[in-house]
Amino acid sequence: MPKAAHHVKIVKKRRAQFIRFQSDPSTHSGRVKPSWRKPHGIDSRIRRKFRGNRPMPEVGYGSDKRTKFLRPDGFKAFHVKNVGDLSLLLMHNTKYAAIIAHNVSAKNRKKIVERADQLDIKVVNRNAKLRSQESE
Repeated sequence: MPKAAHHVKIVKKRRAQFIRFQSDPSTHSGRVKPSWRKPHGIDSRIRRKFRGNRPMPEVGYGSDKRTKFLRPDGFKAFHVKNVGDLSLLLMHNTKYAAIIAHNVSAKNRKKIVERADQLDIKVVNRNAKLRSQESE
């Protein structure tokens, strides 16, 4: 199994999600979903960044360029749909890990995992959809 190339420690500047203004589920009977939308109101205290109000997403919350898109194991994700896609990772097996797409059949998953073992490529979800097949 390949090891990830050395990387800087991953630091997330903010763990909590940015939620939309007035999206409290107890009010408005949940009509406003919590997914972030920028407030545009002329008198909006969120848009005007008054003290004591929730923060808005800004450029300063961005991740370090060296650790952006990294998974906790140190690899970047690469989605694979067939065996041929693994050849793209041949020279990058310390930087990228393969993730098999959700709509790949169990038969093709087995082929992808076997080929990844030959090429020494890490497959993140290598056991998905295979466990139930082997037990039968």
